Amino acid sequence: MRRVVAPVAVLTGALILAGCGSGDGKDSAAEVSVSGAYMPQPVSESMAAGYLTVTNKGGTKDELTSVTSDVGDVTAHETVASSMQEAKDLPVPAHGQLVFKSGGNHLMFEKLKRKPMQGETVTVKLHFTESGTVTVKMPVKPATYNPKTGH
Repeated sequence: MRRVVAPVAVLTGALILAGCGSGDGKDSAAEVSVSGAYMPQPVSESMAAGYLTVTNKGGTKDELTSVTSDVGDVTAHETVASSMQEAKDLPVPAHGQLVFKSGGNHLMFEKLKRKPMQGETVTVKLHFTESGTVTVKMPVKPATYNPKTGH
């Protein structure tokens, strides 16, 4: 019986010590994911918009520094007061979200190489300070699409 008790005690002690971190995730790395991505079918031959939500489950803030796509130039825009302006960097707070929605932050596609059509998928690469590059497949929805999430 003694031969079993000693290894069990050592294993139990190791498991207890492994769990002694802060446990609140405040010091954990940024952990971004993307949901709800879509592009309304553009009405223009040269411009389009894109919407999505970036969620950071980590304990460290991150920052969206640029966006690229094979369909054209992409910039992030924010709405300040009632005017739209390009945003160089957008924060993604620890345990928080960065939301791109109609009337607020959004992706602006310009100089389109082709007009994306409903049913297609556009590939977008989001570049973050901490998380590196995240590739997103953005479905093209009807121009009047209104998601259940409200963005």
